[in-house]
Amino acid sequence: MGIQAHMAHAEIKVVAGTLLRDARQARLQRTLALIAGLTSGASGLEVAYMHYRGSYSWRIMWTPIVMSQVLLAAGVAGAMKPRLARTLLPAVSAVTLADCATGFVFHLRGIARKPGGWRLLVPNVPMGPPPLAPLLFGVSAYLGILASRMTAESSERRDPPGLREKLRRHVTVVTAFAALCSGTEALYSHYKNGFHFLAQYTPLVVAPALAASALAALPRGGGHGKRKVLAGLSAAAMLDGAVGMAYHARGVLRRPGGRKHLMYNIMYGPPILAPLLFAACGLLGLLASAIQGRQ
Repeated sequence: MGIQAHMAHAEIKVVAGTLLRDARQARLQRTLALIAGLTSGASGLEVAYMHYRGSYSWRIMWTPIVMSQVLLAAGVAGAMKPRLARTLLPAVSAVTLADCATGFVFHLRGIARKPGGWRLLVPNVPMGPPPLAPLLFGVSAYLGILASRMTAESSERRDPPGLREKLRRHVTVVTAFAALCSGTEALYSHYKNGFHFLAQYTPLVVAPALAASALAALPRGGGHGKRKVLAGLSAAAMLDGAVGMAYHARGVLRRPGGRKHLMYNIMYGPPILAPLLFAACGLLGLLASAIQGRQ
């Protein structure tokens, strides 16, 4: 048993070392393509039951569900074949981003149409359609575009001068933006629950700290110390997302009926997969801190 555990630990160290080396060289095309696809599939499930609450009153509410599954297929295909990661994946990701932008506008309009509109900001934003949720779904599409710009892990092709630094700065900015959006979503989502648990405050602390550390690491090279802080806060965001998912799952099971009415409780309970979007912000931050910008 001890030998097997030692072998497993050695294999994990090899895999982690390989991923870190590829991340430093911005050679994560297949890995990011797969992550883009999987996160898109998870986001599609989240959107499906959130729009179910809205009774699919608009036909356009079906589009993110369709595009999430198309992006899932494109991400898996891109992970298998680098050529598809450079051609099919960015095209699907661009269409998905356009759909996310459209959803953002529709969600804003939905809030404006509630009684009192934007004049009653405090009640209407938490109780209306989440305005920033479509932009967070766009993180998956962004990962797809980012994957298409990267070099495949097994490729021997030399990167153009300055590519790594451009990718590092771009990922750093998106990390800050996504963290602020995710923190804001957590704010009005947990406000509806009255911040019943102290753990509900944690994303409100980690999210702005992650965004600030990302912006601090934005200048050329990033600075070794600032990148270490970014990596630490990114890991904290991923851990917080995992803990949040556990809390949301527990909240679903604690609703009347529990497992007996599981589908109903998933539909109308705390969104189980939403914390994973915050964890995705941490993943972006880890990538931004790992890329060696100077070539």
